[in-house]
Amino acid sequence: MARPRPSTGADIALIAVFAALIAVFSLTPIPAAVIGVPITLQTLAVALTGLVLGAWRGFLATLLYVVVGLAGLPVLAGGGAGIGVLAGYTAGYLLSFPLAAALTGAIAGYGLRRSRRFHFLWLAGAAVAGAVLVTTPMGIAGLVLNAGMTLPAATVAALSFVPLDIVKMFVAAGIALAVHKAFPAILETRAAVASQ
Repeated sequence: MARPRPSTGADIALIAVFAALIAVFSLTPIPAAVIGVPITLQTLAVALTGLVLGAWRGFLATLLYVVVGLAGLPVLAGGGAGIGVLAGYTAGYLLSFPLAAALTGAIAGYGLRRSRRFHFLWLAGAAVAGAVLVTTPMGIAGLVLNAGMTLPAATVAALSFVPLDIVKMFVAAGIALAVHKAFPAILETRAAVASQ
């Protein structure tokens, strides 16, 4: 018996809901004494978006969040908004989010489709990869460009966030695992369902 094909409407709804989730997770920052980059749950929400929605929808949800914030809605960290945030210390982090969600979603999708075991490890590894391979390097680039820091100083400052980010990635993986158990078809794309 063929499974029902996911609808474009459902995709759009999921993209919008996860963009809103990222916005909510970014509204209460904790100021960081090190470099003026606030600590938020944004990175957790970005990872969760990729882990639950997959590469393409995760990318679109985080891109929607970034575009809405740059367009002037106060949804960025601490209620920030507007194109001017691109001149701030957090610009590299902000611009990394769609790419991090895409990489996280691609790895998670691969692992969940190929493996019958170790789903939590696949999800956690995917989230950590997105944070460490995309968000941290782009955050460092933003600090070098916008804060006038040297590359070594920016690297040391950005790496101070990595331990907490890894904890957040494991939390995101745990939440995503629960979502995938409750809604096992959420990660499937229309192409995957149509080929069955």
